Formats: sequence, structure tokens, C-alpha cells
Amino acid sequence: MATDPTQRYYRAPCPGCGAPVEFKSAQSTHAVCGYCQSTVVRSGEVLTRLGKMAELFDDHSPLQLMASGRIQLDGKDVPFTLIGRLQYKGDAGVWTEWAAFLNDGTLATLGEDNGAYVFTRPIDPGREMPPAERFRIGTTTAINGKPYSVAYTGQAQLISAQGELPKLPPLGQPFGMVELRSADGEVVSIDYGHTPPNVERGKAVLLEDLQLQGLKDESAKDEKGRQFNCPHCGAPVQVQLSTSKSITCGSCASVIDLSSGVGGELRSAEQDEPVQPIIPLGSKGQLQGVHWQVVGFQHRMGVEPSDDEHFGWSEYLLYNQKRGFAFLVDSEEGWSMVRPTTGAPQMAATGRSATYMGTKYDLKYTYEAETTYVLGEFYWQVTRGQKTTNRDFASSKGLLSMEQSPNEITWSAGDKLSSDTVAKAFKLEDKKDVLQRDDPGPFVAKSGLGCGAIILIAIIILFLLIVLSTCSGSSGSGYRSSGGSFGGYSSGGSHK
Repeated sequence: MATDPTQRYYRAPCPGCGAPVEFKSAQSTHAVCGYCQSTVVRSGEVLTRLGKMAELFDDHSPLQLMASGRIQLDGKDVPFTLIGRLQYKGDAGVWTEWAAFLNDGTLATLGEDNGAYVFTRPIDPGREMPPAERFRIGTTTAINGKPYSVAYTGQAQLISAQGELPKLPPLGQPFGMVELRSADGEVVSIDYGHTPPNVERGKAVLLEDLQLQGLKDESAKDEKGRQFNCPHCGAPVQVQLSTSKSITCGSCASVIDLSSGVGGELRSAEQDEPVQPIIPLGSKGQLQGVHWQVVGFQHRMGVEPSDDEHFGWSEYLLYNQKRGFAFLVDSEEGWSMVRPTTGAPQMAATGRSATYMGTKYDLKYTYEAETTYVLGEFYWQVTRGQKTTNRDFASSKGLLSMEQSPNEITWSAGDKLSSDTVAKAFKLEDKKDVLQRDDPGPFVAKSGLGCGAIILIAIIILFLLIVLSTCSGSSGSGYRSSGGSFGGYSSGGSHK
């Protein structure tokens, strides 16, 4: 147990069934009885029953109540215990927030969304928060004098809860949710389900860094009941991940919407002109020290403003139980490995550069992207024809990409990979020729070239580009170093 042994606890019988309901934190006002699912509110020494809580959506998280760990806060190693669980549903998905009881008696939040985790604590924003609708995607606002970018705005609602909890918003009643991101990786969540709005601030964390004890022994999902017939062709479809919002039929490649849940209304859309992935779905491989499994594949097309020339690239959705999701991007010019960032890079007023975690990235391309073909499972509701506005940046340290949809901005960061690295990772040495791309150049890979040689090469390349542009009149998008998006559309509601 990670809590202070001298902490006083309050326990009282549930007004619904008489079972004991325990409160560990003085800040906790609500609890859900573990026996009858009654929601109770604490007023002094009296518990009052408010009603019955809906059943939890089984997201097969490795976390569970009473799991304990340690977190670095203000330079100190602070123990905590997970005492409550809240599930929310947003515009594009479901996520979970765990109430973490710190040893000083206060509460924090461990947010869990699609395998990513953020640890936040309540803060005083120093000013009255404007209405949620006043925030606009991509604009900048300040919290306690620090600038943040508006990364998400939308509606959310509480769908279920468990354990000991802070004050709850009304069950099933929509409320505003706003997320802010900073250039140094901080996230601020503004929850309008409370009056005044609840404001929390924190950063992304890795489960292994939290030294967690008491996790579930087995968090893999039970496949029973997760098979159904394709609404289009009738072939059996098996769902592998509990968090999937879309899946494709293995027989007819129809895209099937799972957002209503298996057994609900399943909508399908036919796909033609199939693009077969080079790395088969289900393949397992190790990249950057992490074991990944390929669970999804999408092909995308892009076009630059005022240009008729389209270009295409492929993205493999990778999954790891403790690291969440990542994207392996395949373009004609090379492979890259990227993940959505927690923070929001700061773009210059001109839009020609962006700064993230102290590194400046220069703009390479601006273009419109569209999903043209998908296979496998996705944690967001993917459909053909989904469009985003993209900007690609690069520096000597790696790649940075921004994708903007109507209600969300997603940033992704990563690095280029050599073709040999990809082939070795997925044991596809027999497909080396098929996987071969233009491997990382001197600006990414280590090189023995001197500065003079690099400058000479740059001058030669610039001369050739001028000659080719004069001859063909092309915009030059064929020289796209990234081949398109570095990260791919990443939705799923709040990323708190």
C-alpha cells in the first residue's frame, strides 16, 4: 500500500445495501458501492444514495483499483494509490480517468486513453475560465502566465464510475471539455462538468516509470463474444482490440464502424482498388527497443495547395500494451517511426517553423491529406475520405508533423528509419528489395562527411532542382522527404 499508514479512514454502511463504503481522502465526496453499484454522496458523517451507477465499459486496462505506485512531483518521490475510476465518452471515443490518492491526502488524476497515460493535479488557473465555446482550435491562451495551444474542444459525458471519487458531473449529461498543450510537453484539461470548471495540469508518463504494483495479472481481452458477421458480405469478423472503433472485413475489405459496439448497429462501407500492405497485419517486431504488433494499415493521398500533382504514402498502426499506439510510415523516399506528442509545438507567426522541447523544426510541406484505403483495426472511427490539413517539419534531430481536423489538432514526432532496420525488425529479410527506400540522409543519420562536403552536395542538389523546375514546370512535390504525414490522423476524444 502506497499511502501513509497514519492516515485516518472514514467508513459507513451503503444506504442501498448496507455494505461498507470507505473514504480514504477528505477530498472525496462521492463513491460507488462495490456491491450494489449505488452512487453515494458523503455529507459530514452521513451517506446519501443518489442512484445506481451504470456498469463499467470493459476496456481491459492493466490498471485496477488499489494498484499503487510512485510519481515524481516537485522533485519528490510521492507514493499514490488508485482509489477511483471514471469513464467518459467524448465526440470520438471513450477514455478512463483514475483518481489517485497521494500520501498527503490530496487527489490527482491518472488519465488513460488508447494506451497513453497522463498524470495531472488540480491547479488554480489564476483567472476565471471563459465558456468552453470561446476556445478555438489552434489559438493560444495563457494559464498562470504560461502560453498553451488549444488542442481539443468538444463535448463529453460521464458514462460510468467505480470506487471513491471527487464530485461527479451528472451521469450521461454532456458538458464541455477543452485541452491545452504547451511546447514543453505539458497538458492542461478544463472540465466544464463542474462549477467553476475543474482545471488540471500535468505531463505524459510511462507505466514502467510509475513503479506500479497490484496491476491485473492478465490484461489481454477475452475474445468470446467479439466475433460477428460482416454486414456487407456475411463473413465472420474477429475483433482483436477492445478499444477498436473501426475494423475492416478480411473477406470483402468493407470498413465497419464499431462505435456503437458489437451487437449494435454496424455500418459498413465498401472499398475498391485494394492496396496490399507489405508488412502483413498481425506481424510482430521490435523497433526502438519496444515490441510492437501491426494492427492497422491505411493508405493516404496528399496534394499541395495550388498543385494538381497528388502523392501517396502508407501508414502501419502499431500497438504495444504499455506504450499504446505508434505509426510506421512508408513513403517512396523512406521509412519513419512517429508517435503523437503530449505537448503542442509552438509555430512561428509566419508558420515557417515550429519549436518543440527546445528544438526548432523548419517547415517542409503544407498539404491536404485524405484516407483512401484501410485495413485492420483502429482506435478512432476511421472512414475512407477522411481529410486533414497537414504541415510537415524537420530538423537535424528528427521529424515533426501537425494534422488538423475540425475539432482537434494532433502533433506527431519521430525519426527516420533505414530499410534494413524495418526488414530486420519484422523478420522480412526475404522482402528487402520490396522494402528498400531512400534511407535517412546526413541530416538524420550519423555521417562521416565534413561540413564542406555537405555544403557542396547541397549546392549541387539546388542546381539540379532549379534545372529540373525550369524544364518541367513541376512544383517539386516529388522531392517530398517525408512522403506525406509523419503521424497520421489521431483521434479518440480527450487525451487527458
